[in-house]
Amino acid sequence: MSDLHTATENVLIDERVRGFPPGNPPLPPDAIGKQGWKPYDGRMALPLISLDRQAFSGNVELMMAYVKSHGADIAPHAKTPMSTALAEALLAAGAWGTTVADIRQAAVLLKAGQRRLILANEIGGAAAACRLAALLGHYPDAELHVFVDSTALVEALRSAWQERADLPPLGLLVEFGTGRAGARSVDAAEAILEAILAAETPAFRLTGIAAYEGAAATADAEETMRRIDALMAVTSDFLPKLRARIGDERPLLVTAGGSVFFDVVIARLSAAVAADPACRLVLRSGAIFFHDHGIYERGLAGLDARGGFRIGGETISAAAGFRPALRVWAEVLSRPEARLAICGMGMRDVAMDQGLPRPLALYRNGAYFADLESAEVFRLNDQHAFVALADGSDVAVGDVIEYGISHPCTCLDRHAILYGLDPDHSVTAAYLTSFG
Repeated sequence: MSDLHTATENVLIDERVRGFPPGNPPLPPDAIGKQGWKPYDGRMALPLISLDRQAFSGNVELMMAYVKSHGADIAPHAKTPMSTALAEALLAAGAWGTTVADIRQAAVLLKAGQRRLILANEIGGAAAACRLAALLGHYPDAELHVFVDSTALVEALRSAWQERADLPPLGLLVEFGTGRAGARSVDAAEAILEAILAAETPAFRLTGIAAYEGAAATADAEETMRRIDALMAVTSDFLPKLRARIGDERPLLVTAGGSVFFDVVIARLSAAVAADPACRLVLRSGAIFFHDHGIYERGLAGLDARGGFRIGGETISAAAGFRPALRVWAEVLSRPEARLAICGMGMRDVAMDQGLPRPLALYRNGAYFADLESAEVFRLNDQHAFVALADGSDVAVGDVIEYGISHPCTCLDRHAILYGLDPDHSVTAAYLTSFG
């Protein structure tokens, strides 16, 4: 049993956490799913965020089948939910490892018992290298691979690892990039590679190549694809050059793939990886398991238009296969105008960087009342959502509205608990998050 799991057994949840019913005695997390609460039954404090457990499980099964069918692996990005329980569920479903975005996230997953991580980001300089070393000194059995895009970071990490004999091996991934971090040319990547090889020890080694194609996205779909194709081409072309420098035996990783263009990654990198028997292709998609009613809905429509979702040689619809699993629930606070409802949910509760939340359904007196997809959120402030209604809309003060969200990564981080719902909307689990 992990240290973090043992620690949460002694945690008591109360009204300080969204969703917890006011006046209810404090409860440990594992008791919350036994209370029979529903987001619209009048007991739970609103707003709150929920996870459709059935939809999540279906998304996991579908994505794992896709990855397996292409001979690839996946290390889902934990930054989306930052829930150790959900990260463990993905490992149990067949994930090769877990991806994190920074040293603190790595600490959370290591403390929870995970041992194979990709740190898919540049970490900084000498001080950050020392912090990473201080962390890994407590986990001698850890396997961590970190992105590097500069000789300065290679030197900082080399110095930190050279000063200590108690550290586990550190894997370095030469990062190519566009739109964000990463080497911008083969010459820059070769300089990083030479710096790593010059500093190699058994505990400090080159372990592969990394990229992130999502940062190449622009408003122009054709330009986006040109940029991604260029990034994938330089990544795949660099693999045989790297292999020639280190010999045939060393296991290597090639890792890319977010939750929108992972099909392009598979299409562009699979041949190069397959040609290298000691190489493994690892996707890092994370938000795909949660999906949404916005950015990923649009992304999967684009994937279908490319004909990119193929399992076992058959093309299927990703948009139809994956289901949005996240909802935010809020009460109607005011009907000050005939076509306006003001709800108790705002920027503190829901994402808006990739689109506003979408009203889905209306609940009244503890039961489903009506479809609400004709309504539209047109503005948020800190704690209020402004909802435009159709003429004659039967929305009353005290009703509860179920919303779909856009961009799980910037919505979940506002919440300390993700309430897991069964098909009848009963809360049957509570997933603690660790956003710090």
